[in-house]
Order: sequence, then C-alpha cells, then structure tokens
Amino acid sequence: MSGSVLISAFLAASIEVIEMVAVVVAVGAARSWRASLLGAACGLLLLAATIGALGPALASIPLAPLRLVVGALLLVFGLGWLRKGLLAVARDGWMAGGVGDEAVEDAPAAEGFDATAFVLSFKGVSLEGLEIAVIVVALGAGAGHLGSAALGAALAVVALGALGALTYRQVARIPRRVLQLAVGIVLATFGTFWAVEGAGGHWPGGEAALPAIGALYVATAGALLVRRREVATR
Repeated sequence: MSGSVLISAFLAASIEVIEMVAVVVAVGAARSWRASLLGAACGLLLLAATIGALGPALASIPLAPLRLVVGALLLVFGLGWLRKGLLAVARDGWMAGGVGDEAVEDAPAAEGFDATAFVLSFKGVSLEGLEIAVIVVALGAGAGHLGSAALGAALAVVALGALGALTYRQVARIPRRVLQLAVGIVLATFGTFWAVEGAGGHWPGGEAALPAIGALYVATAGALLVRRREVATR
C-alpha cells in the first residue's frame, strides 16, 4: 500500500466525481430523480464491466471523441434549459411556480419514464467514470501500486457520492424555474468544457477553468435577464 499514490488518486478522482455528482443531482432535480439515478447506476455498471474486461488497456482508450459527443449533448440541453429558465424568471419572477408545479414549461410528466434525464446522467457518469478509471491505471501502474490507486479513487466516489445523496433534498426544494436556470448553466458549463477538449482544444489551467466558464454563463444570463425585463417594461 502506498499512501502517496492513494492520496494522489483520491484528489485526482475527486475532481471527476464532483462533476459526476453535479450532473446527476442537477438533472434529477430539474427532470426526474428516478431516471437520473437509474442512468447513473447504469453508467457505473457499464464502467465496472468495461474495467473488468479491459483492465490496464483502458489507458489506451481515446477520450477525445467521448468528450466531444457528451459535451455537445450537454451543451444543447443546457442552453435549452437556460433559455427556458430565463424566460420563466423574466415573465413571472424567481419564486413563482414551485418544484411540484406541473404547469411550468418543460416540466417532466408526473407519470412515465424520463428518457432525457436517464441519457444525460448515463452519459455524464460513464464519461467521468471512464476518466477516473484511466487515472487509476495511469497512477497505479506507473508507480506499481494499482491497488492503492483504486482504493483512493473508490474512497472519492463513496465520499462525494454520499455528499450528493445528503444534499439532494435541499436542492429539490428550490423553485423549478430557478432549477431550470441553474441546471442550464451547470450543463452548459460542463458541455462547453468537454466539447472543446474533445475537439482538440485545451483550456488554460485544465479543469480549473470550469468556474470561469460557469461565471461567464452566469454573467451572460444576468445580462440577458436584465435586458428582457427592460424590454418588457417599455
């Protein structure tokens, strides 16, 4: 057992797990918890099967095409939800229409399975999980301590996954139109980051650029909201 490899894997995997949990919680709160959690579970099962079948060969899997596809999907849905959230807030204010308000535009059906929520969570978890697996193989195989790297990554998944499970009820109490706006920003942020990375671009600072991308979307949404209200009051 190598303590340095375990800690390195835990910290590196934590970044990916935070992104994974953010997507699952955001999609679950805005669309359907059942479909989002099922998509996450299926993504983890697929990842486990892939790891079992390929093992160290995972290090040779090209992540760029996956990032491009998943990033583009999240970006399309994120911008759509961002637009609808902005229009709803500009029209009726921040607090109108609670989470259970089925009249809110684009709210998921009360019954039936939400395939969109399933696909978004499945793709987000699969991509982030594959990146965690590559981190484990790279750190563990390189240092000769694959078990330590795997344990560090597993601890990150359990710890941060538990944090997401503890906070989802608080997230669910937020008015749906606010969630639409927030989830649109979250998905658009991750989608922009992954799509650019998948297309061969590189962000300054790597994943440290995510807060800056998110801040840009927040600022843009705020400016559009102010502009929309100015036009409405004329």
